[in-house]
Amino acid sequence: MAVSIRRAPGLSRSRQSQRQSEWLAWVLSALTVVLLALLIYVGSRELRDFDSALVGYAVGTVFAAGAVVYRYTLWLSRPPTGRYFRAGVRGFFSWRNFRRYTLLVPVALWTDIFAQTFILKRSFVRWLMHMCIFWGVLLSLAITIPLTFGWIRFTLEPPLDYRLWVFGFETVSFPLETVLSWVIFHALDFTAVILLVGVGIAFWRRSTDAGLLTTQRFGWDVMPLVLLAAIAITGLALTASSVFWHGAYYWFISLTHQAVVVTWLLLLPFGKFFHIVERPATIGVTLYQAVNQGMEHYPGARRDAGACRRCGQELPSPQFVADLQATLSDLGQSYALSPALGALQEYCPACKRQLRGRAYFERMGKQFL
Repeated sequence: MAVSIRRAPGLSRSRQSQRQSEWLAWVLSALTVVLLALLIYVGSRELRDFDSALVGYAVGTVFAAGAVVYRYTLWLSRPPTGRYFRAGVRGFFSWRNFRRYTLLVPVALWTDIFAQTFILKRSFVRWLMHMCIFWGVLLSLAITIPLTFGWIRFTLEPPLDYRLWVFGFETVSFPLETVLSWVIFHALDFTAVILLVGVGIAFWRRSTDAGLLTTQRFGWDVMPLVLLAAIAITGLALTASSVFWHGAYYWFISLTHQAVVVTWLLLLPFGKFFHIVERPATIGVTLYQAVNQGMEHYPGARRDAGACRRCGQELPSPQFVADLQATLSDLGQSYALSPALGALQEYCPACKRQLRGRAYFERMGKQFL
């Protein structure tokens, strides 16, 4: 018996397929840029509500959106990611799965995205850090992007009221010099403080944790935190200039703030924070695992386990094994043993070691010992 790992050139992705994925990524990225520019034009009433002083933010955001779509498309075109992503999408839109796992997606959204309770199991400080950075960034973007694109604006209505406009339609009004108006006008200050708390904890951990000190890289791990801290500090400085310094240094601070924000936006698709975009895909992975492998903490999950061909020990589901074999085949790797023995993925870890040992012994003979 011989166990071999060999290339499968007939089944591997060709250069033509890679070029097609790149072309698709470019096309989707260009469409994203055009669509976003059109939404800015329409949502700002033909740019009448667009503030030209914020053009730097707008251009940086549009570029970042196009780059995110480009990289995300290439990420999904990878054989492992694409296969499990498609399986997750099919499972999500399956009525049968919806009835069986009605609460799975809401629960997974809460535990994996919004509350990130899986981090809380590791450390409270680490969880607090992630939550402050996540919500600080998310809420800041939710406020600044509509303002930057001219989708929302405020106008003064005599004598002392402010009117909120959304996509050119007037909505609610609220009086000035009230707690509500103060909170609305300082919302970005609150998100900046939340972000600084998270960044401060991150810097503390990266300067005291021996494991992080030995593995971290400045450009990948530290620079994104420096940029977030600079964004929060310069944003708070704008408020300080308006409230306490009578507008002194405002122009310089605003240019600095805009430059730092645009730099962070341009690095978003290519740096560590791209995992913010990737993270929602874990919901599909969770659904795939529940449907095909069984997960005890999700009631009704299938227990459709396979069995080792040699010893009968329980393995992941046949669907999972088949998807794994197909993914390896896409990558140009074949772990087929023989028609009688099947594939290496159909055996438990212990039997895999025994099969490899027997194969080495058959090939090497006494030299194996």
